[in-house]
Amino acid sequence: MVGNDQAIAPMLNRLRRAHGQLVGVIAMIEQGRDCKEVVTQFAAVSRALDRAGFEIVATGLRECLTDEGAGGSESMTEAELEKLFLALA
Repeated sequence: MVGNDQAIAPMLNRLRRAHGQLVGVIAMIEQGRDCKEVVTQFAAVSRALDRAGFEIVATGLRECLTDEGAGGSESMTEAELEKLFLALA
């Protein structure tokens, strides 16, 4: 798991909001709404997911660097951390 309860709650809230926004975008497409409106809302969902992803990776990086990760898993190498971070690019 990434982060403690204090770190996880805001991430989950952000992801739930993005989920709601995505449901809205799907409904807009099904209703045949204007392309500009759909793209604007889709961009908002994309940004929300990007921010949540960066937040998750940042929390994970802090845990890996301070050896606070749960489950006694091996710490990641610098190359593995970089690859994880760049996966969001």
